[in-house]
Amino acid sequence: MIRKHLQLVVTIGLSLTVIGCGNTLERISRVGDRPPLSPIENPNASELYQPVSLPMPDPVSDVRQPASLWRQGSRAFFKDQRAGRVGDILTVVIEIDDEAELDNSTSRARTAGESAGLDNLLGYESRINNIFDGDALPTNLVNADSDSSSTGTGSTQREEEIDLRMAAIITQVLPNGNFVIQGSQQVRVNYELRDLQVKGIIRPEDITSLNEVPYDKIAEARISYGGAGTISDVQQPRYGQQVFDILFPF
Repeated sequence: MIRKHLQLVVTIGLSLTVIGCGNTLERISRVGDRPPLSPIENPNASELYQPVSLPMPDPVSDVRQPASLWRQGSRAFFKDQRAGRVGDILTVVIEIDDEAELDNSTSRARTAGESAGLDNLLGYESRINNIFDGDALPTNLVNADSDSSSTGTGSTQREEEIDLRMAAIITQVLPNGNFVIQGSQQVRVNYELRDLQVKGIIRPEDITSLNEVPYDKIAEARISYGGAGTISDVQQPRYGQQVFDILFPF
């Protein structure tokens, strides 16, 4: 019996080791080194890059009127310094200060009663005693009561605050003139790496004169703020515990 338990422990240990072997060997090879910074790459050349494809209206044709200084689609007479072409850079302002609180309470009670008797039935009501050995009361044959109640309460409270500014690049111009933007920043302080990423779709009209766009003007926004390093490793459970939490049913 002890041998079987020992084999089971060894099997589980080897399984957990194999699962985390790749990441473990990589981390062991970087012992004492700072987290590496990712190289600057062309987003369109990434294997995970997928052009945005959405239903779009027909683009406005560039019709020029004779002897007119105004060009259709132009936003000003003078050159616009704001981002407007693939490869242009703009600043994304992320100021998230959300707070939500929800309380609810539900209470329900129900009481029901039912009684039935048989006083007269063509004179046969007296024969009921023959069936129940004289213990039956024809006037009180059926009597049922029920009582139920339920009470429920719920509470949700959430608070988030993020204040960041970062640069993003226009990676695609959609047929209706909207821009697809993508940006990433990495900051390494000692042995801790902070990674910030933002993606989404914006309108040219929402870019301010300072070449900035607020995060609440970004459609399909994907904002990620995370990190890697010694502190991040301590803040999350070990991979063995994570696998155990997934597989253990109780």
